[in-house]
Amino acid sequence: MNTSTTPPSLPPRAIVLAAGRGERMRPLTDTTPKPLLPVFGRPLIEWHLLALARGGVREVVVNTAWLEDCFPAVLGDGARFGLAIRYSHEGRDYGGALETAGGIATVQDWLCADGREAFWVVSGDIWAPDFRFDQARVDDFLASGQDARLWVVPNPPYHPRGDFDLAGERVTYANFALMRPTLCAGLPAGRRAALGPLLISGVAAGRIGLEAGVGRWENVGTPAQLAALQGQPHPGA
Repeated sequence: MNTSTTPPSLPPRAIVLAAGRGERMRPLTDTTPKPLLPVFGRPLIEWHLLALARGGVREVVVNTAWLEDCFPAVLGDGARFGLAIRYSHEGRDYGGALETAGGIATVQDWLCADGREAFWVVSGDIWAPDFRFDQARVDDFLASGQDARLWVVPNPPYHPRGDFDLAGERVTYANFALMRPTLCAGLPAGRRAALGPLLISGVAAGRIGLEAGVGRWENVGTPAQLAALQGQPHPGA
């Protein structure tokens, strides 16, 4: 009798993008990286790390450049979040931030190791406490055969033209995505490369899907926006 079984698929890994300078958030970001600024008593990036762990993710890479030594000092190895965190120190290793696509390409072999077909991408400097990194979303994305899936939100007042069209309306990329290695295939590690052109061309060609369902979402782009957010009722951890 054949008792062999198919081994369960490995949980996806994630990259949390945290290498930016945060110019619009100055002077706060002169001494603290934007993803480490506190919102409701918790650094912005920690909201994502906890949500990733709740969704079944167990391993995360955080890319850094500006004030990058602050991240290990605050986040450690990730054990207290239920994660194993590694760092891609772009400032130390490459002389500065590699932009989004460059940062992803540099760690993509690790993100897709051991046969993983997709990985999560999230910006560490946004606040979206309702977003779920659950396996059902991963499975649905993999079944689509697309190169990426982007989650979108209604256009905020400071970005009225949005980024993409969805169901006849303009919408804004919320900086949550699932991606396959095909999206950044061919980009060399350690080189600066922008993600925006890849997303625009991929959506236009039908290789990238768009989905709503982010919940509360704040870009937290300026000190005034941060202060306004802090003035709202506490959402709970």
